[in-house]
Amino acid sequence: MTSRRTDDDWLAQQFEAQRTRLRAVATRMLGDGAEAEDAVQEAWFRLQRTGGDAIDNLSGWLTTVVSRVCLDHLRSRTARHEDAWAPVEEVAAEHRDESAAEPEGAALEADAVGAALQVVLDTLTPAERLAFVLHDLFGVPFDQIGPIVERTPEATRQLASRARRRVRGTVFASDEAAVGPDGAEHVEPPVLSADRARQREVVEAFLAASREGRFEDLLQVLDPDVVLRADPAAVESTARVVAQGLPAPVLAPEEHGAFAVATAFVGRALAARVALVDGAVGAAFVLGGQVRSAYAMRVRDGRVVAVDVYGDPETLARTDVVLLETA
Repeated sequence: MTSRRTDDDWLAQQFEAQRTRLRAVATRMLGDGAEAEDAVQEAWFRLQRTGGDAIDNLSGWLTTVVSRVCLDHLRSRTARHEDAWAPVEEVAAEHRDESAAEPEGAALEADAVGAALQVVLDTLTPAERLAFVLHDLFGVPFDQIGPIVERTPEATRQLASRARRRVRGTVFASDEAAVGPDGAEHVEPPVLSADRARQREVVEAFLAASREGRFEDLLQVLDPDVVLRADPAAVESTARVVAQGLPAPVLAPEEHGAFAVATAFVGRALAARVALVDGAVGAAFVLGGQVRSAYAMRVRDGRVVAVDVYGDPETLARTDVVLLETA
């Protein structure tokens, strides 16, 4: 009896050490403190029934249980067509008014951001919301999220990707997924903010000058101190393409200065397309209908200041690449 009581006390202590984090996960998932507390309490009941002896990773196990409980709540809520939140604009406006009138305006402004995020989360599908919250806000790997939403890790990554693009309201005005005749999900072209649109102009000027072999124009669009870095897979794959006589950039692991970067690209971007790379305007090299490498490009004061080239398949799988239509 004493041993059983000791085991129960130890299990309770372990659970209490996780409670704050679990409640944060559930609150962001559900947007309701009472429901979140219920989800956490349900996890405790299940832990008591299961016991902790057979659980290797208690933190991961509890996160999975809370997430599944939250997913059931979200699916039930969706089925009932509940509208739990006011429009984003109304929430943000309300908090802006408060911040102007109260001395703790900075704190209220932070609350407004949190409230606006919660509103956007409420527009996601349950699976998108869970994938985004667990991965982007709490760092849970996709291979652990996949079984919860009954998808492969890659499909789960795509769920989080769509959710992420919708949440980034300063970048995208709309991003609706549709199912095409092939049964695959297709994402409508995103609408860029003014800042991203200016970046796109610079990147498109860079690609056009490269494709058309205009070396001087390339120098104009590159910062004098531009830095290009390429991973080993990108260096190797482009070298093979160049060896076959095809126009791909001649990459080295690292290049410094506008002259060197322009030399690597001049006349060689025929297969490049402008793209969003993890939300920023960059480029992707597409061969055979597949993205073979991604170019994360940083733009400052109307010039390209850095280019990071990803060719490693695992890196590309973790990188959110969205091809943009030709302007």
